[in-house]
Amino acid sequence: MAASKPVEPQSGGGLPRWQLALLLGAPVALGLGAVYLWQRSRAKEKRAGERKTPEGSASPVQGQRAATQPEHEDMSPLDRAQGAKNKGNKYFKAGKYEQAIQCYTEAISLCPKEQKSDLSTFYQNRAAAYEQQAKWTEVVQDCSQAVEMNPRYVKALFRRAKALEKLDNKKECLEDVTAVCILEAFQNQQSMLLADKVLKQLGKEKAKEKYKNREPLMPSPQFIKSYFSSFTDDIISQPLQKGEKKDEDKDKEGEAAEVTESSGYLKAKQYMEEENYDKIISECTKEIESKGRHTAEALLLRATFYLLIGNATAAQPDLDKVINMQDANVKLRANALIKRGSMYMQQQQPQLSTQDFNMAAEIDPRNADVYHHRGQLKILLDQVEEAVADFDECILLRPDSALAQAQKCFALYRQAYTGNNPSQVQTAMDGFEDVIRRFPKCAEGYALYAQALTDQQQFGKADEMYDKCIELEPDNATTYVHKGLLQLQWKQDLDMGLDLISKAIEIDNKCDFAYETMGTIEVQRGNLDKAIDMFNKAINLAKSEMEMAHLYSLCDAAYAQTEVARKYGLKPPTL
Repeated sequence: MAASKPVEPQSGGGLPRWQLALLLGAPVALGLGAVYLWQRSRAKEKRAGERKTPEGSASPVQGQRAATQPEHEDMSPLDRAQGAKNKGNKYFKAGKYEQAIQCYTEAISLCPKEQKSDLSTFYQNRAAAYEQQAKWTEVVQDCSQAVEMNPRYVKALFRRAKALEKLDNKKECLEDVTAVCILEAFQNQQSMLLADKVLKQLGKEKAKEKYKNREPLMPSPQFIKSYFSSFTDDIISQPLQKGEKKDEDKDKEGEAAEVTESSGYLKAKQYMEEENYDKIISECTKEIESKGRHTAEALLLRATFYLLIGNATAAQPDLDKVINMQDANVKLRANALIKRGSMYMQQQQPQLSTQDFNMAAEIDPRNADVYHHRGQLKILLDQVEEAVADFDECILLRPDSALAQAQKCFALYRQAYTGNNPSQVQTAMDGFEDVIRRFPKCAEGYALYAQALTDQQQFGKADEMYDKCIELEPDNATTYVHKGLLQLQWKQDLDMGLDLISKAIEIDNKCDFAYETMGTIEVQRGNLDKAIDMFNKAINLAKSEMEMAHLYSLCDAAYAQTEVARKYGLKPPTL
């Protein structure tokens, strides 16, 4: 569909697009329409190593006495505590953790209470020894003591985060690792990966519960029309033919001599033409329950609208029935396989998805939709050469398929861009020019070309392409979102960018992409409460459990930042 979200292959280096640098306010690229790129000039490779050892030397440092030296009356309590700690460090390095714990305990008891910096180190060291014994509760307790005395103690915060993860306390784990990431200026891969892991787990857990109990929500008419426009061999999306009119309409037109009982499926088709989408599922159900002659079509149409409202559980039995109807029109069965395959992909089951698309190609080898949608699947799987072959097959069967032409160009462009091949990039860009010349009414061609132009920092021309999209599809909210992101990257014009995204919400108040993007920008501006509100609105509009999990991760990261700001006064850079 036109001006859709950027394609994001499953494989590839780095963290996902909701990596913590984005979530916690460091301005980074958002999809293909970047907000800003936060340059990290202070990369510290030494921080990448695993934090295991306690702090302090195992041998006495200048000005300190070793614990093995005879104790004299002139030794201060702090010197004696340092000596006990140094002795504990020797035991730690020798793997004698119980003896190390005893020494650190002695150091804690000897250390004057006003020496908070030293005392926090002793607690942190004892926590390191407990960590080696997998005593997670004790680790948390000692790290908490250390952080209470030194609130910006990175080692203690990170060690407590790891222990909290082991204790399945993800919420507090995320808060600690968020603080660590901010204190380390997002430079340490180890803490970033832990944050990413916990965010994914929290997102999946919350999405699973929320999605199970969510209220089905019909998307906007623009979204539904764009969805159906991606099919050309879909019987159920075609307009009613002359002989298919509702019986009462046929009587008025003189096409039927007498009125017979109306078909639920034909009523549903009529409601589609009228954009009265809320009534379609119930009319299809009437057709199915009456075992009417359009039962197969009604099952497929009902399943399609179940998918559109995000109810995959209800859709799958209907799709299964159509696929197994050996006497049904092969176009219906192939379309059901495409839709079930796409559903499996949303559920992150690529093997089942691939099987369905391959089966569709076997039973209906001249169905252009099969190759078009399988090509999109291959892009998501980062199998670009196979995607291009599928788009070529689609174009061979339907030379007028503007969508396939545009998506083929985009696949070739991404392959050349990620492979750092300038000549192939230029060839792909020339291909886009050819597509928009031959198919000037295809909004998708302009939208994908605009994304490629943005990558190439040809911002002015990208802006022109988005304007073409808006001219062709003024009700497509996602185009306004992309154009808004472009203003942020191109002109650093925050007000214009936000105005365009607000316009998207005004056009389509069910556009989850607009709420998500607005929330991400508000995080980067430091407006965390507003960001959380935007993410929650997007969550309620999410069309799949996977999308919902991603949105919960964004929301949880923003909430964790509010807690870190409240507890420690820590805030990352803002726009």
